[in-house]
Amino acid sequence: MNAACFGKAWPTDVITQPYISPPGGDVIVNVERALAVGGAGPRGEAELALYIAHGLHHLAGAVDDTPARRRAMLRQEQAWLRAAENEGLLAALWRAAGPGRR
Repeated sequence: MNAACFGKAWPTDVITQPYISPPGGDVIVNVERALAVGGAGPRGEAELALYIAHGLHHLAGAVDDTPARRRAMLRQEQAWLRAAENEGLLAALWRAAGPGRR
């Protein structure tokens, strides 16, 4: 997908393609990469959740074209995920995925 969308010959974690007239767009998440980075189980699930948050952040207009912007995006995404975890939303998401998701 990275090659098809951006002409890059290496894998990426997430690709976001906004529609011409927002709001809306597509977020393509590399599940295999999330599991390779985080492993099976909770760490892989957390990595996958981070990729989803990152893609949605881009879809909302965030840009990570400099180290400072990348750090700022990551801080915000981690804050969202902590809040979601505190509300029990991530556990509910994994339960909704059903048996055999790992």
